[in-house]
Amino acid sequence: MDRAQKEQLVDELGQIFESSGVVVVSHYAGLTVAEMQDLRAKAREAGGSVRVAKNRLAKIALEGKPCASIADLLTGMTVLTYSEDPVAAAKVAQDYAKGNDNFVILGGAMGENALDVAGVEAVSKMPSREELISTIAGMLGAPASNIAGAIGAPASNIASILSTIEDKAAA
Repeated sequence: MDRAQKEQLVDELGQIFESSGVVVVSHYAGLTVAEMQDLRAKAREAGGSVRVAKNRLAKIALEGKPCASIADLLTGMTVLTYSEDPVAAAKVAQDYAKGNDNFVILGGAMGENALDVAGVEAVSKMPSREELISTIAGMLGAPASNIAGAIGAPASNIASILSTIEDKAAA
């Protein structure tokens, strides 16, 4: 890898560190190629990405970034799992670590906040952005449906009473 490629890689990593809602650092020693592809696919489905980079270049890219606190975690064979959604990458990494002993979460960062292993686990248990949006939309729609039901209830009650009276008169 020549100097220009390294500079380009540092720029790409810098953009990742700036734009990601969460970055999770893990060791991946012992993972097969198929397992790594599976991890990448799961991250892609959740809206995240997985990146293996040289620790030295990643540390250079971290300088001056909000998540610079993860530089100490970059030792050995590390992989970065990241996403714009502050929860997606943590969920993917946590789920994958449960099923694979060779994938060990070291920690991460959520904006300027450093996360240890317990912090990554806590973030992974939070609802995702889409889940929060759907919950809020449901809460906003509930009063309207309740009002519509309350308005329509007297009319349906009157209709059922009239139907009962009609049935009695016909009998």
